[in-house]
Amino acid sequence: MRIRSSVFACFCLILEVLGIALFLRGFFPVPIKSSFSSKSKLSDVPPEPFTGVSLNSSKVPDALFKRVVIVLIDALREDFVFGPNGRKYMPYIRHLVERGSTHSFVAKARPPTVTMPRIKALTTGSIPGFIDVVMNLNSPALLEDNLIWQAKAAGKRMVFYGDDTWVKLFPKHFMEYDGTTSFFVSDYTEVDNNVTRHLDSTLKRDDWDILILHYLGLDHIGHISGPHSSLIQPKLMEMDDILKKIHGSLILKEAEGALPYLLVLCGDHGMSETGSHGGSSEHEVNTPLVLISPAFKKKVGMEKPSTVEQVDLTPTLALGLGLPISQNSVGRLIQPVVDEASLRDQLRFLHLNGHQLSYLLKDSMPAYEKEEGYEQFRVAEKSHGNWVKLVVEGNTSEVLTNMGKKVFKQYLEALRAMSEALSKQLGKYDIYSMVVGMVLLLLLLLLAMPEALSSASEVDLPVSSALLSLPFYLLCLLLSSVHVLVCTSAESSCYFCSLSWGLVFGAVALSSALLCILVSMAARRGAKATSPNHPGTVCGGWSLSELDILLLVGTAGHTLSLSASSFVEEEHQVWYFLLNTLCLVVFQDVCRKYFRERRANFGSLEDEDYILPSNEGDAVASPLADLGVMDAGSEKWLALATPPLTLACCRLLRSLNQTGVQWAHLPDLGHWLNSFEHKMVLSLFAALSLALIYFLVQRRCSWVSKIALALGLLGVYSYRAAVGNVVFPWQHGGGNMSKGTVEARFVYVFVLGILFTGSKDLLRSQVITADARLKSRGLWEIYSGVVLLVALLFRAHNLPVLCCCLLVQTLMAQFIWKKLHYDAAQTTIMHYWFGQAFFYFQGNSNSIATVDISVGFVGLESYVEAPAFFLTALSTYAGPLLWAAHLVCYLSSEKRSSVAVGHGCYCLALLRSVPAAAYVVLVTALRYHLFIWSVFSPKLLYESMHTLLTVAICLFFTTMEQSRRP
Repeated sequence: MRIRSSVFACFCLILEVLGIALFLRGFFPVPIKSSFSSKSKLSDVPPEPFTGVSLNSSKVPDALFKRVVIVLIDALREDFVFGPNGRKYMPYIRHLVERGSTHSFVAKARPPTVTMPRIKALTTGSIPGFIDVVMNLNSPALLEDNLIWQAKAAGKRMVFYGDDTWVKLFPKHFMEYDGTTSFFVSDYTEVDNNVTRHLDSTLKRDDWDILILHYLGLDHIGHISGPHSSLIQPKLMEMDDILKKIHGSLILKEAEGALPYLLVLCGDHGMSETGSHGGSSEHEVNTPLVLISPAFKKKVGMEKPSTVEQVDLTPTLALGLGLPISQNSVGRLIQPVVDEASLRDQLRFLHLNGHQLSYLLKDSMPAYEKEEGYEQFRVAEKSHGNWVKLVVEGNTSEVLTNMGKKVFKQYLEALRAMSEALSKQLGKYDIYSMVVGMVLLLLLLLLAMPEALSSASEVDLPVSSALLSLPFYLLCLLLSSVHVLVCTSAESSCYFCSLSWGLVFGAVALSSALLCILVSMAARRGAKATSPNHPGTVCGGWSLSELDILLLVGTAGHTLSLSASSFVEEEHQVWYFLLNTLCLVVFQDVCRKYFRERRANFGSLEDEDYILPSNEGDAVASPLADLGVMDAGSEKWLALATPPLTLACCRLLRSLNQTGVQWAHLPDLGHWLNSFEHKMVLSLFAALSLALIYFLVQRRCSWVSKIALALGLLGVYSYRAAVGNVVFPWQHGGGNMSKGTVEARFVYVFVLGILFTGSKDLLRSQVITADARLKSRGLWEIYSGVVLLVALLFRAHNLPVLCCCLLVQTLMAQFIWKKLHYDAAQTTIMHYWFGQAFFYFQGNSNSIATVDISVGFVGLESYVEAPAFFLTALSTYAGPLLWAAHLVCYLSSEKRSSVAVGHGCYCLALLRSVPAAAYVVLVTALRYHLFIWSVFSPKLLYESMHTLLTVAICLFFTTMEQSRRP
């Protein structure tokens, strides 16, 4: 069966998209939702357990508090209140914690520790998924059952001031509100003053029941300068004064005999040692929770705060206000809050919480009856009914009290077990769907993609021979058996197991046929490649060098290493090891080229010409030769020095930024440079780095771009001086700090100018004249514009990372890839390795906490979503992006040998093809989703997919090389 290659390529693209969709279906767990009711109502409240004849009360116990004030301080770490510096940072709150009528807890927030998911957790009691991190940029209205909706339905009057995420999540819920933009992290004063300015007038009024204040200044300071900044203490003291004012006002308004107030101090998430958040380190997930009310007993001294889940606040506030618990809440009542209530009311509170969790358990787990917590709740509920019967009968013996305490403990244990079971449910992934999607992509990439990207106009599909073969029927039987085995033994439901058997077996037959067809095509292609009729091919298989083996084994070994969580946390160590090994292997190839092989081939002009290109061509292509500093003799020593110099650069960059999880808190060279007493050293490093960046980048640009690049790099230093990172030689004392808006925009002008010049040259080479030199210059000018933009976004201590990146690229391109005749496949894999390593050299990790969102506002005076997102992403992925861009520029250069030119054409054809380009986009999206994922995730399956692209490109190039070699 013969079909057009374009049709076959489109078919491959459709199957790739299907594979990605299946993988994502299993990658993101299905959220737990209750089907009992869309919103809880008072009419849904179960009656109090009673074993007698008459039905007992079905109402919620009376509210414990009349007014509730919630003060949420963004990024408030628990050690800011309970730690050794608590008395210095927040003296009034610390005094209340030690001597006041308070209950203090360490509330653990589940990752992702980002604001919007944390607000959802605090109001719904559920644990949001990681997809909510993306939605954090544009929060939609929350339709899920939540505490705010319940309060409004009950007639509670609510007032809100602070982060406008609340206004987006709960539109038309507050009778009065004033939202402030949360993403403009350069502002840490006005963003809090906009909240506090409403405070005096609001506290004097009596027309509200719930007041919510969300302060953002502390979080912004963390993003700018970290948790140990000199700005932290003044900001926390400001928050302490505000809490003192609120508490004093509530005390003055407390009426005799009325219900007491409740003041809640909490944080949505913590702050890492670098000032960011989003991951799962202790400083990010541990937040303080202080409940202040005259209903509580006074403390007699400092007690170690107990630990609760952040979602436990939702049922506690709901029951404290006399509201139903949100149906999707997995939290449990914070028991000390109801200690002063009667035993009957306490048991009633626990029964309502247990009833809600049991219904959620029914909807989320097919085998809910086997859950330990569900059984314990049923036993506790029955015992509760017996106890209520004795109370109604008037029994007042001590046995009744002991029985009530026993029921109380049974309820607590049942709530704990059910809450943990529901929380664990969120961490279960549909591995079956993930594996199916990954295998589908594997078959297409390794078997079908070379055929789809070939130059033939038609593709011959051996359909009839594949369907009539014995392997087809055996494969159908095998896949059907696997499906039956998985679906009958799986503890949790899978997507494929929910489909009809007829549809599943149809998919099995189609998959088996597809596999047999692809294998037949690959076998036919392999037989053709190894045929004696094709001279120049290697019969019996491919010939792999030591470098080929390292690249293939290293890439696959990195994937397998991610089966352990420790390797996920410390992935940078794997890339550092692989990069060091690569440098040693390259050094071996250089020594072989310039010593052993040169002597062995001495006297053979033909071999010498193949091994070594002409010195004239090299001199023309070499930028060092253009400057008159390199001849044929020094070229050899520079080539020998390139791998050791690369190793030295990598070792220096490893000391610059500590990353990962286990050792990220240790001091590094970056911390030393950023200290105030070493500002002059940092200024010198930054100036030298910018000068070397100019020298390495300008050589391939036009004179207009060279001038723009020089002025732009000068603007970069001026921007860093304006924000106080570095100083000019004539400055003393650091000068006055500013936002550097003018300086940053000055650099943006030159970035746009360079990009425009490069784009103009590139378009001229494609449209007006087919000038390869003009095309190459256009690409390099666009590359230099990106480098200038990255230099602006990088923090001052990270400029050596950019400098070393450009230095290694220049040396490797001039003395290694070109001189050793590495083909495009080897060069592509090496660029991939260097890009991944430089991603970690920047200080990044697999945790979102290392994302520096402050760079998204360089040159901006207010929050603008599109440029903020673009600048943050560019700065985060600058390492892989620069190496990928350098690969395109290098392969498109006209000053390379004919073999490299041929491989460059193949690489560009691959990148331009519709299926490959679509796959690159989809894999990039997956990498972004992985980056926002916690360090504990099924990353092995994802990384296997990510590695498939690299291996497939390598195999594709190798196949083309074997078939095209003369």
